[in-house]
Amino acid sequence: MDTAEGEAEQTRSRGGYLGMTTLTDRTIGSLRRHHEALAATVPSLSDTELALRSGASDWSVAEVLSHLGSGAEIAAATLRHALGEGEQPDQEFNTGVWERWNALSARAQADSFLVADAELVDLFESLTPEQRAGLEVPLGFLPAPLPLETYAGMRLSEMSQHSWDVFVALDPAAALDAEAAEIQIDHFLGGLGFFLGFTGKADQLESPTVLAVAGSDLSLVIDDSVRLTRGQAEPTATFTAPAESVVRLLSGRLKEPYVGEVEVSGALTLEDLRRVFPGY
Repeated sequence: MDTAEGEAEQTRSRGGYLGMTTLTDRTIGSLRRHHEALAATVPSLSDTELALRSGASDWSVAEVLSHLGSGAEIAAATLRHALGEGEQPDQEFNTGVWERWNALSARAQADSFLVADAELVDLFESLTPEQRAGLEVPLGFLPAPLPLETYAGMRLSEMSQHSWDVFVALDPAAALDAEAAEIQIDHFLGGLGFFLGFTGKADQLESPTVLAVAGSDLSLVIDDSVRLTRGQAEPTATFTAPAESVVRLLSGRLKEPYVGEVEVSGALTLEDLRRVFPGY
């Protein structure tokens, strides 16, 4: 096998396909990069570092990894069911997974996360182009199955935010992965847009608002719900910040001491936006 063929085979074996262009492929590629970034860091963390308060203020670093690991286990079971392998996880299954992970020591939570997340990423990567384009994933809490693209986007949202929670505990200047931020924005503009309706608290503002994102055609519309759009006219306020800060805002992670270079002008303040996006 020559060098070019070897590189092509390595790309396929890592779950990519030459000429990856779809949002699904980009999302799965980002899930792999997040896993590898954590796999390069987590094994060397000391017990003291695992006990540090993470960017998710209620959880330690180990607890964040436990949350990601249990989520990976449930997500993999859900995806296998969509592929025709096994029963759909129900609340009893999920509760059992959470209880088992919560009972682990901090070190075991960290180590087990690496195993569970690798299995999930491998499963995403094993999907054929046809499965990536056409597979639908049923979730018990939604009325209709999600396209694989959106399901993978949900996992990337969880993975990127909680990876940041881990890294910022070790380095207060850490930023959310810029490429993942752009991918998540694409998801919020599309099939994952409904998620902002769940997590955003539009009733925290007294009047409808259109928040323009400076340097882009993006706008956050906050009226009877919350949605991310393109090309809204006549904004009432402007948000000036990099894409990673936009995504951290939406997940409630644009808080002191991790704000960075952010400016809000017009009819809103950053504190107003924090009330709309309290986090998850």
